Amino acid sequence: MQLLFTTVFAAVVLLGSAHDLHDDQIPLGYVRFPMKSTYRARNGEATADAIFSGITTFAKLPWVQCLTRESTIPFDIAFIGAPFDTGTSYRPGAHFGPAGIRAGSRRLTLYDGYNVPLEVNPFNAGLRIVDCGDIPVTPYDNKFAIQQIEDGHKELLYREAYSPLGNDSVTGEKLFPISIDGKNHPRIITLGGDHTIVLPLLRSIYSAYGPISVIHFYFISLNSIDTWKPSIFGGAPSAQAAINHGTYFYWASQEGLISNGTSIHGAIRTTLSGLEDYENDDDAGFKQIEAWEIDTIGTDGIIKKIRKTVGDGPVYLSIDIDSIDPAFAPATGTPETGGWSTRELRTILRGLDGLHIVSADIVEAAPAYDTNAELTTMICGAAADVLFEVLGVMEKTPLGKVMV
Repeated sequence: MQLLFTTVFAAVVLLGSAHDLHDDQIPLGYVRFPMKSTYRARNGEATADAIFSGITTFAKLPWVQCLTRESTIPFDIAFIGAPFDTGTSYRPGAHFGPAGIRAGSRRLTLYDGYNVPLEVNPFNAGLRIVDCGDIPVTPYDNKFAIQQIEDGHKELLYREAYSPLGNDSVTGEKLFPISIDGKNHPRIITLGGDHTIVLPLLRSIYSAYGPISVIHFYFISLNSIDTWKPSIFGGAPSAQAAINHGTYFYWASQEGLISNGTSIHGAIRTTLSGLEDYENDDDAGFKQIEAWEIDTIGTDGIIKKIRKTVGDGPVYLSIDIDSIDPAFAPATGTPETGGWSTRELRTILRGLDGLHIVSADIVEAAPAYDTNAELTTMICGAAADVLFEVLGVMEKTPLGKVMV
């Protein structure tokens, strides 16, 4: 018996050592960066069981440990989770958002992922797109967690993009990066997390692009447009309490991270404490699109207002899932009626085609607040579908410009 145990133990040690010495070994037939879905039947048709099998990454993208042992692998677009929700003021639970959004995205590449309205397949158009997993975020210390998010995002942002910029599609002239440091940075799409995470993300973006124009789809929660002064919204107990999901744009404006006058909120609604709330927002450099305006000017009018405001400079896109009406996306920390439908928001996002969206996020998805009818799949699927549109816009517009 002792001999058998010794033999088995030795075999386990040997196998473990062999694994350590051969980290480059991969399963037979494994494709590290597939440009098409690898889940195929013998006749070449996509198979439905692809939805249920394998590790759950965003849209079945390859998982790369970007922040640890695979930090040298380049990419063009990376998805990264920021499971942080201790800056919320009403219903926590968005730290489960990244996992839920990934689960809701499983069907996106079942039939390769061609986006008919945008006429592009972002998963099969030449860019290397990966899922980097989640940034390690502590739930015990907000100050430290916010720094972790900034550091993790910046670590990815400062990789060299995998694909060169190439030439302008109209003039044929060489494109040069639009970043202030002259580098061709990859793009990062962050899965939140409550909306507080946008402050460290903007700090990271600022380091590469300078003051950025922000497109923010959101509703007004608790009489705030996320530009509330912290002395009024949560800031009395401590300096750290001053940074939360209702004040992050105030701090971003104070720190000079936002391009004043070229940023805009969309889908805002609910009551205000008074018109002075808009004064706070104006001071932070934002213009506003009320949710009800879609009834008078339609999606085309919304798109025109956004494009006129942000111009042709670098843009950061932040999407709160509660910009969508709770009839379509009920599982969020601060649900509010009167929002846009998923169809309307997706149409508006497609209307941003041609803008230089350098990075994006989707936040405040809290799967725990759905019903036992598995509506979680619907909200997280809605979040995933929204990002599918963002991905298509990014794919079609390189982050370059022709030098004059």
